[in-house]
Amino acid sequence: MQDTVRYLIEAVRSRKPHQVITANPIMLMAAMEDPAYKKIMQEAELVVPDGTGLVWAAQKGGEPVTERVAGFDLLHELMREGQSRHWKVYLLGSTPEVIQEAARRLTLQYPGTEIVGYRDGYFKPDQDLEVVAAIKAASPDLLFVARGADTQEPWIGKYKQTLGVPVMMGVGGSLDIISGKTKRAPVAFQKMRLEWLYRLLSEPTRFRRMLALPKFVVRVLRAGENLTKMG
Repeated sequence: MQDTVRYLIEAVRSRKPHQVITANPIMLMAAMEDPAYKKIMQEAELVVPDGTGLVWAAQKGGEPVTERVAGFDLLHELMREGQSRHWKVYLLGSTPEVIQEAARRLTLQYPGTEIVGYRDGYFKPDQDLEVVAAIKAASPDLLFVARGADTQEPWIGKYKQTLGVPVMMGVGGSLDIISGKTKRAPVAFQKMRLEWLYRLLSEPTRFRRMLALPKFVVRVLRAGENLTKMG
């Protein structure tokens, strides 16, 4: 986490656009099945292991990572850093009620980090350039996008050079949690690395997406077996 934060502090200083992807097994499986999505992940300036499944997979693959870097926690770390550095933040996505309340709460929690704009995620492709223009006009240091993994990463990837924001990151349901609409998994679930189970119990409609998890496990184990044979 601290290495990631240090890297992103330098990214803001550079003023060059950086797309940060907080990857989980579902996103990785999507990339394996969709060449366009895979290209977006490969072209991102930084990919961090949000899901504990990726930490496990990295270890199995012989290239272990130090720890999980959860997108929700990274968002807060960057907001905290922004206080002393006077960073400006733009929030994009979710519903009008959620985005407004998330902006209000983040302003109260991190008064030194300025929320320079926000808008909900309910806009059509023909409105993209209008949204991009509004973000550019606000000139933020950080852009947090909450539109769902299948939409937010491709959208950032498509417009990151035009946007020119130093740090752009998809944050999924983080704004829902910040606004109070939903709750984060209890600490016990986090410690047992079962946040995915808590989310599934809380939102049964996620079941279809979760079917990617057993496929991911099988894929990792097979890859590990091949590495062992090659060794």
